[in-house]
Amino acid sequence: MLVQPVMPHGVLTEVLPEIFFVTGTSRPTFMGRSWQFSRNMVVLRRARELTVVNSVRLDDAGLATLSALGDVRHVIRLGAFHGMDDAFYGSHFGAILWGLAGTAHDPAVADKARELTATDSPVEATIFRFASIEAPEGILLLPEHGGTAISCDSLQNWAAPDEFFDAESAQKMRELGFIQPCNVGPGWRMATRPARSDFERLAQIPFANLLPAHGTPILGNASAAFAPALRAMME
Repeated sequence: MLVQPVMPHGVLTEVLPEIFFVTGTSRPTFMGRSWQFSRNMVVLRRARELTVVNSVRLDDAGLATLSALGDVRHVIRLGAFHGMDDAFYGSHFGAILWGLAGTAHDPAVADKARELTATDSPVEATIFRFASIEAPEGILLLPEHGGTAISCDSLQNWAAPDEFFDAESAQKMRELGFIQPCNVGPGWRMATRPARSDFERLAQIPFANLLPAHGTPILGNASAAFAPALRAMME
């Protein structure tokens, strides 16, 4: 089992009632170079049961804060290019791992994995899947708080680089169009080439709030804020 090291992260904060959010670090290699930028984890609490979405490994203090909220029972992976810390949560907490059909889990914890569907999910939610691409990518749509969407690489809201970027990545990602509010992820689009039909379907779904894996939360009028970016994908 490949367990990733702890990387710098912020404080787990309640952004909506019973919904928590924390920003951490990602250091991937792609396009022939190394990068450093931020990524986010969402934690959903239902009584004492916690569901982690878009996992980010926390340090000991962060894990203590997480455990004080409840018991980690589930981990949801929404995108093919995330999930590096799923194995840690599966091993450390014995959590069940969930992913869309085609998700490749770490073999060491794959026996704890289940397919995430509209009828089989650890939380009440609608699952939007980008149907035109091979690499699994979805959006979790919760009914509470006027509709709350949790995205992975598809819908991003990086209005500015944050403290978890290095300077070189921040500059290059500005040039490549990553650093924009209400943005459809440029790297994800380039890697997967989603069809117009997916954005036509997504544009019909209202949601008040967006908690993205990249960027800051949008609390209120989120689907309206994303309407111009989705229209651009349909042109």
